[in-house]
Amino acid sequence: MEISARMGMPPRETKVVGIICTGHFFSHFFLLLLPPLFPVLREVYGVGFTELGFATACFSIASGFTQIPVGFMVDRYGAKKLLIWGLATESVAICLIGVFPVYPALLTLMVAAGLSNSVFHPADYAILNANVDKSRIGRIFSFHTFTGYLGDAVAPATVLLLASLFDWRVAMFVCGVFGIITAAVMWANAEILDNAELTNAKPANDAALGGKPALKGMALLFSLPILMGLLFFATMSIANGGIRTFGVSALHELYHTSLGAAGAVISVYLFVSPVGVLAGGFVADRIKRHDIVAAGCILIIAMCVFSIAIFDPPLVVIGGLLAIAGFGNGFLAPPRDMIVRSLAPPGAIGAVFGFVSSGFAVAGIIAPVLYGWLLDHSDPRNVFWVSGFVALLTIVTVLGTGSVGRRAAARQAA
Repeated sequence: MEISARMGMPPRETKVVGIICTGHFFSHFFLLLLPPLFPVLREVYGVGFTELGFATACFSIASGFTQIPVGFMVDRYGAKKLLIWGLATESVAICLIGVFPVYPALLTLMVAAGLSNSVFHPADYAILNANVDKSRIGRIFSFHTFTGYLGDAVAPATVLLLASLFDWRVAMFVCGVFGIITAAVMWANAEILDNAELTNAKPANDAALGGKPALKGMALLFSLPILMGLLFFATMSIANGGIRTFGVSALHELYHTSLGAAGAVISVYLFVSPVGVLAGGFVADRIKRHDIVAAGCILIIAMCVFSIAIFDPPLVVIGGLLAIAGFGNGFLAPPRDMIVRSLAPPGAIGAVFGFVSSGFAVAGIIAPVLYGWLLDHSDPRNVFWVSGFVALLTIVTVLGTGSVGRRAAARQAA
């Protein structure tokens, strides 16, 4: 509320932002409940890290194949019903993972959770873009990302605490129940979640580049600027996935430390990232070269991760390096979202964000299996080596996205 007051947000806008961002918190929170438990779940399910990584990949496969059609559905039919349905069904799936602790059930429920999770980015960005004053849209996008990163940060500590007090099955069930309660709150306030752009936006084909009708539909999504945005999302998420998803297991294997100690170190990265997001949001509304800022953050992240792999430092130093990397990872998110927003024609923001966000799903298919295989068959420090190298590759994608986007904007202005 204090943040909204400083921004001068009216009460209705504040309520919309609060509801949407709470749902986004749970969309991230649910995805990172299982990875901290992987060392325990290997015994429960009788499988290796690779199979557990595949279960996480099933979530991303289901989400990736549905985000694009969901984006079109959001732009055509509205976002609120899809959003409420998505949060409710994903929460139920999380509850049932604890009820049915067998590997085939885990795969099935992760697919169901992934299908449900596909609604969040298209629906959230469409509702926020339609209801938030454009003078503070960068900061609101950053707050939206902040709540997602906060979900990332809170999930490992929450599930490990609940598992230590009760057991992992109770922990999963309790976490799912909180999501169900949030979905009920959304349903009770559904009247303020309309996507105003459905009626207020100018048709996308009214715009023109060089006198030609603007691209729309699949032609828009497969245009070079949007494809570059997709690649940017995918590569950065693969780099980030090594730390977020397998960081606890890698440190546990490398240092033979307790899950609690390893989880505390990774939590530093996860908790500092939301702080970086808020800082990046205030900068994003004041700069034009978002790609340069994002590239600088990625370079810092890569150097920190490489330092862990090269020098084998003590856990307290790793915590410091991950704090710097986490802040950089958060800081680059608002410029990233502003780059994508600049590429989306009026009335197509749901489809565009749904498409580029499927890069997260592509990464979610590749990263868990890749890092799980590295843990099963190589030195655990290779998780950090690969994460750093992929981060460096991401610099190329973000600069390419920014360059293509600026050329497209120049043609439109001409």
